[in-house]
Amino acid sequence: MKKGQYTLLFIGILLTMFGIAGCNKVSYRDGTYTGTSSLDDTGAYGEVSLTVAEGKIRQCRFVTWQKDGTIKDEHYGKINGEISNQDFYDKAQLAVRAMEHYAAHYVEVQDLKKIDAVSGATIAYHQFIEAVEQALEKAR
Repeated sequence: MKKGQYTLLFIGILLTMFGIAGCNKVSYRDGTYTGTSSLDDTGAYGEVSLTVAEGKIRQCRFVTWQKDGTIKDEHYGKINGEISNQDFYDKAQLAVRAMEHYAAHYVEVQDLKKIDAVSGATIAYHQFIEAVEQALEKAR
């Protein structure tokens, strides 16, 4: 191949790469959008609120609700307001911390495929993914 042919080949490859990258970009309308996961086997579900500005996710809030309608927070894992089983409480609180991690990390990386499940909080992970996907559908 001659020098000019290599240059054309290189330009063609670059244009193809940029074209493919451009096709994968999804733009979102500015606003606040919510999504809700389906119920898990205990009757709990996750809820996401996304704020989009200039086409990017700027804020993400993720909470999960118990079957009785209470939010999973620092009290999650207690029975009658008391820690009666430390192991159970620690696992419950791991899930609460994971919920905060999922939301913050998503704002940082802007890509659900780059969010890894936290060991011990995979149900919350699946609820997060499902709820975000639902919210993003509304933002398209």
